[in-house]
Amino acid sequence: MPAVVASGSGDTPEYEGRTTIYVLVCVTIAAFGGLMFGYDIGISGGVTSMDDFLKKFFPTVYERKQHAYENNYCKYNNQFLQLFTSSLYLAALVASFAASRVCSKAGRKPTMQIASVFFLAGVLLTAGGLNIEMIIIGRILLGCGVGFANQAVPLFLSELAPAKMRGALNISFQLFITIGIFVANMVNYFSSKIHPNGWRISLAIAGVPALMLCLGSLLICETPTSLIERYKVEKGRKVLRKIRGVENVDDEYDSIVHACEMARQVKDPFRKLMKPESRPPLVIAILLQVFQQFTGINAIMFYAPVLFQTVGFGSDAALLSSVITGVVNVFSTVVSVYLVDKAGRRILLLEACVQMFISQTIIGAVLLKDLKTTGGNLGKGEAIFVVILVCVFVMGFAWSWGPLGWLIPSETFPLETRTAGFAFAVSSNMLFTFVIAQAFLSMLCHMQAGIFFFFAVWIIIMGMFTFFLLPETKGVPVDSMVDKVWKQHWFWSSFMGLDDYNTEVKVV
Repeated sequence: MPAVVASGSGDTPEYEGRTTIYVLVCVTIAAFGGLMFGYDIGISGGVTSMDDFLKKFFPTVYERKQHAYENNYCKYNNQFLQLFTSSLYLAALVASFAASRVCSKAGRKPTMQIASVFFLAGVLLTAGGLNIEMIIIGRILLGCGVGFANQAVPLFLSELAPAKMRGALNISFQLFITIGIFVANMVNYFSSKIHPNGWRISLAIAGVPALMLCLGSLLICETPTSLIERYKVEKGRKVLRKIRGVENVDDEYDSIVHACEMARQVKDPFRKLMKPESRPPLVIAILLQVFQQFTGINAIMFYAPVLFQTVGFGSDAALLSSVITGVVNVFSTVVSVYLVDKAGRRILLLEACVQMFISQTIIGAVLLKDLKTTGGNLGKGEAIFVVILVCVFVMGFAWSWGPLGWLIPSETFPLETRTAGFAFAVSSNMLFTFVIAQAFLSMLCHMQAGIFFFFAVWIIIMGMFTFFLLPETKGVPVDSMVDKVWKQHWFWSSFMGLDDYNTEVKVV
């Protein structure tokens, strides 16, 4: 009989098994999909601040940058420069729906392999780009890779991990994103000194994590859920024994089989998502993605070198400052890996809202007071203070909204709508990432220091949403979410159809 371990809800049994070395290897290889995504987030801002890149593709921006008394907030405002960054996310938005179909029909593993192929093709075009058309097409291919990877990897991690370790193992995806951002910042810092093709080196190195995912995916297994869902039941049982490290997996196996039987009754999962009982995980998944972007994190990560130049750092110092924020990002995500299955999801999100609100507000106040539209920049001490505040902001995001924005949607959908629902989460993330990436430099130009107050208001809204409407999912098996979470929440239970629900409704 399996041991019974208390979970986050206090009454959810834990299935028998342990976290095996093989699971850790699979998780590490899959998480290279996060490294691809993170490297691209970090590389874009650094490349677009390099003079050699600007002179070749955006000469008007380069000329404007040279004017000492140009508007401090508007020197990088160029729609095509923003399109270089944001086109990837628009492509990822569209690709995520195709990836959802592939994920269901072919499995999580082939979807990751397709992602790596798209990414490698995009790297070839961007690193070898001779004109603006080549690099934009390359970015679109990179976006397809991101769409496929971000669809498959979090689902793969949540389905492979035992419930008591699901949060920590799933957050390895976000951890690798932060490592990718840090590596990109380091690469940008050194390649910016290589003229005239340092930017090509920065873009070409993006192929390394893609190649590692492509080759490494040959060594990993498919998830038991995906195998059983596609009628490979005996293989699914065999893989389940392998990843749990025990022979007796009957209870968990039966739970997966039951979930698959329920899923097969749903012929159109996208239509099923529109029904009332599917709204709780769908609304939360979409809003988490919207809120994740409206913290302002990607505005800071995409354009950290540009932002630091705006507040008075030189080119090298700006790139070095973004390296510092990258280090903070990585180590703060490790904090989340440690705490998420101990403290839970909600407390991390709420604490971070307070931390991010304070830092965004103070940054806005400093810039509003001392960074004028034209003329000089901030003093050295004030500029360093802004960098410290940015690090405090990144710290809060990295142990909360960053990893949990991916973890919670990947663990809360029932199997019958899991890939379709997560496709909405990925596409929502990419849509609002695209909006922020495309609009940030223009917003910085027109709103100036007020942009930080804009994001601070959103953080207040996020905190209220978390406090009142986000249930705790710590320790709950992925196939027990409906009964153990949604049917027991004070608000979301009203969507679930309570005819067969005889337990007491309680606040989660």
